[in-house]
Amino acid sequence: MQIVFLGTSCMVPTKERNVSSVFLSHKNEGILFDCGEGTQRQMNIAGIKRTKVTKIFISHWHGDHVSGIIGLLQTMGNDEDPPKVEIFGPKGTMDHMKGLMNACVFEARVDLKVHELDPKNIERCIETPEFYVECGYLNHTTHCLGYSFIEKDRRRIKVDALKKLGIREGPHLKKLQSGKDIDYKAKKIKADDVTYIVKGKKITYIMDSRPCNMSVELAKNADVLISECAYADDLQDKARKYKHLTAGEAAMIARNADAKKLYLTHFSQRYKDTQQICEDATSTFPNTVCAEDFMKITL
Repeated sequence: MQIVFLGTSCMVPTKERNVSSVFLSHKNEGILFDCGEGTQRQMNIAGIKRTKVTKIFISHWHGDHVSGIIGLLQTMGNDEDPPKVEIFGPKGTMDHMKGLMNACVFEARVDLKVHELDPKNIERCIETPEFYVECGYLNHTTHCLGYSFIEKDRRRIKVDALKKLGIREGPHLKKLQSGKDIDYKAKKIKADDVTYIVKGKKITYIMDSRPCNMSVELAKNADVLISECAYADDLQDKARKYKHLTAGEAAMIARNADAKKLYLTHFSQRYKDTQQICEDATSTFPNTVCAEDFMKITL
């Protein structure tokens, strides 16, 4: 599993930073969290094929988080075998997507499915055999969702234990990996004796918001917390006015959630570097990194 930061700026792109988008690859899934303008060009630079995108999770419908969607879908539709893409977003997403699709003249060849989410608390919005995604509303000026991508625990075979018991490869190993005991050459083999559990990873994505209980609950025990951080701590008034997080507030969310590592993104264009932001955050949560465009995390 790999995470690539495609855009780490706030509302306005800069020479060094594009606007919001994060790409997560997990086996055959390519997941975009937000898709600001220029995202597909960022994908080119990062070496990510556009048709790798299978799902887009939209935090909210401010332009710096969604204005790259129409261009990406148009380009993906030019592929000889246009892919299937699912889009998930907060209340109002259906109407906004209709407006986007009518904004340009092009042949909509992508197999597109749109899911409008309106969770009452933290709710599971999709589940596959290998992972699920939870969502919940944050506290912004418009409907804004936070997301957690949660990889399911899985079993791995203890190769040495198999050799010791004289168990050869075959379809019976799949049963053991699914946690089922088997009979092998008239002998009972317990799955717990020849397999071990690999704990799944959790990645939480929190965009534009003031501090709220939902952000902490979504990020509980996250291996990676990706959080917006528009301002350093000395601009607390601006953060309150525009409903964003300061560095210290994002760090407090990570600390209260017992997250393992915090990656800050979505920086105001006023900052030429992130030194002050990093210092403000690490004083509360030491394991903090200020993300840069094209930064990669491998899990």
